[in-house]
Amino acid sequence: MRSNSSTASQSTMHPDIALGRFDPMRRIIALDDFDRGFCGWTQLVGNYEDDLDAMLPGYAQHSSPMLSTLGHWDAGSHGGVDGDYALKIATRPEAGAQNTAIKRLTFRKAGPIRLEAYVTFKPEATELKLSETDVRSFGFLFDLQSGDQSGPGSERVMPHLRFLNASDGEHVQKWQFKREAVPIVPIGSENKTISHYHLAPDGWEDLPGGEQRLCYNEIPTKVNWHYLRFDFDLEAMACTHFQCNDRSFDMSGFDSLRIPAMKNLWCMLNVAFFAETDTGKRTFLYLDSVCLSGDF
Repeated sequence: MRSNSSTASQSTMHPDIALGRFDPMRRIIALDDFDRGFCGWTQLVGNYEDDLDAMLPGYAQHSSPMLSTLGHWDAGSHGGVDGDYALKIATRPEAGAQNTAIKRLTFRKAGPIRLEAYVTFKPEATELKLSETDVRSFGFLFDLQSGDQSGPGSERVMPHLRFLNASDGEHVQKWQFKREAVPIVPIGSENKTISHYHLAPDGWEDLPGGEQRLCYNEIPTKVNWHYLRFDFDLEAMACTHFQCNDRSFDMSGFDSLRIPAMKNLWCMLNVAFFAETDTGKRTFLYLDSVCLSGDF
């Protein structure tokens, strides 16, 4: 029988079972368990004006995320970490195809925030092979902008991190970031909208010491969930911590993509996850749950 002191200790550590698998800061901004539905995550639609064909091709390939039980031919459904559903981000079956899911918020205090998530990835199981090099990459990003009183020099800041799993059939397995700005394209004729496809495959840099071998399991229908944590200071607009499973990485060499602040995006706090395939097979990124917290 468990002692009273042991029971009390565990109760103190995990007062909320939904938060027990996370290490959040004191304010929970969002706790998204996809057993409860989409929780505000949606398709990243590209900007347009007057004509949908004005949308950049990179965005035109995006489709809506879906709720999934991780169905497969061996056992029917894999399910999530502790429930039936996960959010599924699926690419098209074309080498280099990408897809993204986004949650759009604004922030109430420019201070430290923490993103945590349990994720897994796999190509569509279409053959009796492990297919460990069919997924090119998966990752996440923030799209941020300071408040409207932040003064001259205000920026739109977009920290990106991706796990480059494979490239042209080579099993690479390393973390990369992006700070190189991409061309900004005006959309329409009213000078109100621009667009830039910041997920383009060029411009990624290796995170120093960012090599990591992730659990991939042994057949195409088995998955294991991975823990991600990314800390960012909205006041300094700087990353302070990144962790994947048991590894914490030195982020002193990391920087974000930065462009001048835009006139309509003050206090923006967008977060997105994305996936990319390396072959003519669909890549699936699954999110079991996401916790966004802040120190305020």
